[in-house]
Amino acid sequence: MGNILNLNNKKGWIELITGCMFAGKTEEFIKRLRRYQYANQNIIVFKPSIDDRYGEKEIFSHSRMNIEAIPVSSSTELKKIFNERNTTKKIDVLGIDEVQFLDDDIVILLEEFASNGVIIVASGLDKDFKNNPFKNVDKLLVTAEYVDKLTSICSKCGGNGTRTQRIINGVPASANSPLIDIAANEKYESRCRHCFEEPK
Repeated sequence: MGNILNLNNKKGWIELITGCMFAGKTEEFIKRLRRYQYANQNIIVFKPSIDDRYGEKEIFSHSRMNIEAIPVSSSTELKKIFNERNTTKKIDVLGIDEVQFLDDDIVILLEEFASNGVIIVASGLDKDFKNNPFKNVDKLLVTAEYVDKLTSICSKCGGNGTRTQRIINGVPASANSPLIDIAANEKYESRCRHCFEEPK
């Protein structure tokens, strides 16, 4: 993490891991949650149910690191499951991957949890394939106590990859393509500022 956590802080804050695709966000997310596990913190991990690229109840990084996760389709469902589990045993840390794929209320909910003493570890893309801010992540960038913005390697020039290029049939996707299209390297590339091609 770029910033050093002050362990004298009152417990409850938001850590955001963001950046473009192939920047290592999920790997960092899993590593961080495991670190909390090693410290005997009770963790719960969620993922959007639409992201089933590598398995229904697990989160995998591109390097095949994995952690068990509960698939949810809405912030309401997440809150219900959290409250049920929290009643049985107090939850210290909540992890949520691909936060941009959940509804807008997730940001309010994570704020509420953090204010009530839960450590939140959230991961998500900062920008969509059109290079516009992705929902939820844009708000969390402002409200999170700790933010790590990771970069990748540009697939064209080897420079600093900061943007996600969607590729369809070997060419950049048009601007009217659907905003959400779950895939991995067969449809996306990391690009730098100079090699990114604005969708038309």
